[in-house]
Amino acid sequence: MHTTLESSLPLLLGMAWLLPLLSFTLIVLFGQRMGKHGVGASYLATFSIVVGFLFSAISLGLWLYANPLSAAHAAEPEAQIDVAREHKTPAEEHHAASDLKAPDYYTGDLYTLGQFGSLKISISYYIDALTVGMFAMVTLIASCIHFYAIGYMHDELHDLTDHEVTLADGRHLHRPGRFHRFFQYLSLFCFSMLGLVYAGNIFMVFIFWELVGICSYFLIGFYIERKSACNAANKAFIVNRVGDFGMIVGLMALWGALGTFAFGDAKQADGTVARGIFSQVRDAGQEHALIVPDGMVRASAWKMVQEVAVDHRDHADPAAAESEIESRLSDYRDQHYGYWLLVVAGVGIFCGCVGKSAQFPLHVWLPDAMEGPTPVSALVHSATMVAAGVYLTGRFYPVFTPEARLVIAYTGGITLFLAATIAITATDIKRVLAYSTVSQLGYMMLALGVGGWVAGLFHLITHAFFKSLLFLCSGSVIHACHTNEMPKMGGLLKKMPWTGYTMLAGCLAIIGAGLPPIFGFWPFGFGLSGFYSKDSIIAQAYSFWMANPTHGMILFAAAAGGASITAFYMFRLWFMTFIGQPRDHHVYEHAHESPRIMYLPLVVLASFAVIIGWTFPGVWSVTDLLEQARWPGEAGAGVLMPSLIYPNELLSHQHHVHLIAGLTAFSTALGGFLLATVFYGVRWLNPAEVRQQFAPVYTFLINKWYFDELYDVLFVTPTHFVAMIIAWFDRQIIDGFINNLARWTYRVATFDDLIDRYLVDGLVNLTAAWTWSLGNSLRGLQTGLLRQYIMLIVIGTVALTIIVNFASAG
Repeated sequence: MHTTLESSLPLLLGMAWLLPLLSFTLIVLFGQRMGKHGVGASYLATFSIVVGFLFSAISLGLWLYANPLSAAHAAEPEAQIDVAREHKTPAEEHHAASDLKAPDYYTGDLYTLGQFGSLKISISYYIDALTVGMFAMVTLIASCIHFYAIGYMHDELHDLTDHEVTLADGRHLHRPGRFHRFFQYLSLFCFSMLGLVYAGNIFMVFIFWELVGICSYFLIGFYIERKSACNAANKAFIVNRVGDFGMIVGLMALWGALGTFAFGDAKQADGTVARGIFSQVRDAGQEHALIVPDGMVRASAWKMVQEVAVDHRDHADPAAAESEIESRLSDYRDQHYGYWLLVVAGVGIFCGCVGKSAQFPLHVWLPDAMEGPTPVSALVHSATMVAAGVYLTGRFYPVFTPEARLVIAYTGGITLFLAATIAITATDIKRVLAYSTVSQLGYMMLALGVGGWVAGLFHLITHAFFKSLLFLCSGSVIHACHTNEMPKMGGLLKKMPWTGYTMLAGCLAIIGAGLPPIFGFWPFGFGLSGFYSKDSIIAQAYSFWMANPTHGMILFAAAAGGASITAFYMFRLWFMTFIGQPRDHHVYEHAHESPRIMYLPLVVLASFAVIIGWTFPGVWSVTDLLEQARWPGEAGAGVLMPSLIYPNELLSHQHHVHLIAGLTAFSTALGGFLLATVFYGVRWLNPAEVRQQFAPVYTFLINKWYFDELYDVLFVTPTHFVAMIIAWFDRQIIDGFINNLARWTYRVATFDDLIDRYLVDGLVNLTAAWTWSLGNSLRGLQTGLLRQYIMLIVIGTVALTIIVNFASAG
């Protein structure tokens, strides 16, 4: 069966990946001719992603058939928890996973772009349980969004007037529709994200990483005539380049020290095995515990290597030098040489993820990305761009040192709290969801940072479904009300029941609604999908707290507090939009339910938002699927920070840990929900009075902690000032020099023209005039009389004869 998978999975997932590229190419070439106003482009793009989902679902089915979840993980966690309990100190818990093997994966090259010594640059794939799970999630959500977009973007099927763009003469912009171009960008976006997941080496990852950024630039700035959309697209592109600079540093540190771009081990043509990045940092001989690879030790001890080479340069046996180097490297490894380089590599890679997933301090671009059409927001905020950062953090997780993970944890903790506080004051329905996305991404990063690899990626998958649902629901509301402002809404549940109830399901899922284990329903409680993923994060944060009292307490408090704030702002949004009396009767009168092509995807996504986190023994479990892709040996202590202890994630599965985590998640979410109900549901308290009482805090939050203003002072204004100086230097110095040079050249050319005209041309003209005058003088001798010519010939002949005879006689 594994042989069949090795050949079928790359083919199936490769087709799912390339179909959107085919759709993009055909729409670029023939989009305007695909039916009336290019309507066929939407059918082609939707067909390609739906077929891609079918291929992905088949791949997932084949994987689960070959790797049954029940056989692999049914009894394993409890057994490993018992092993972990036997150890006296948390630092020894990494041995609890010593009996685990590396995850199953399939890797190979599709096309070799170039080979430079041992370095191969190729289009390759790396397929494991995480890959097939991500493919299924991305293609399913993208399929729903494509169907939804057919209805939402119908205005682009004809010429339209953009009332948000006012021309110089006071008229609003009138432009042709760009329906086919929107689906063209969507296809390229899906191709880019799937290529990033499919990639088998960091070179290919970086290519698709940047392509995802370019696609987001196109889609965020889709309404290009609007200044706000152009600014938002530029902001997203520029801020992500800041993070990508750090990513390049990390990637080059890995490649320079390890000599390969590949993730996994690959068989060579000569039968040897080329070791990939993961096996070099997680050596099976060291029970998959994190080690500093030989390449990094050599890079750090390069002086020693040079000294040994010099000492042995006169020896005929180079093996002796290499043997001495290896002996010394063993000692250097014990002294943790190269560890700093591994830390730099991990933090550098994470910098790229900070940009893509809008983490502090590069979070400022994501809320402005709401300028794009709502289907774009749903795709960006759930399954593509922001998911790329969390996915890559999870994919590179074996490389991260404990110190790098602590950076990830604190970054996620700060992000989730910061964004959640801003969301409670926002009034634009899409911006509330945007800050919600930033906060939830912070949850995922915090989970990964405290050692919860499965928990973080579990929340990535559950969040993708309920966040895409919430954004599409907000788009349905905007489509009906023609406004984004929640204070103008209210009472829409009667007008829009499909949208209202599916959005309620999304709100319940994102706050983690459910019953904790204390109520005795299931061993780990019962609830919607977000309940299980958030419970896993809080459980791992609690387990980390037990091992690290100082760091763990702060991070656990951030996770618990964020859960409460999430419940508050999400039900603030729902109550303000759907409950109570209409605040703007004009908006209410024109509100209507969206067409079926828009609300049916909401029903599909709402269903998955409810059940995707459920466990069906022997059939389906997201956590068990992710367990098949996790590298063992993630527990252990730091080197630069020896007191930093990472417990095995399996320890968070203990009942008492989940009991505490479940009660914490339940109580905090319930508190936030009740507070929102008091203010915006039953309206026992007036939010305006609270705003007035805490005016400084409200002003601080409504201005988004003044990050935009701070960055404007620190970066934008100085950049403009430097640009102004450079522009002045360019105009006055460079252009002045060139203009003066041109002016002197003109003067020299003028002087040269005078010399040429009056001296050179004058002498030539004078010679010609003299020649002409002489010619005219000689013309008088030409009379045209034949007798005269004969007489002159006779006279000349006689004269010549006399002269000759006289000369002979003399």
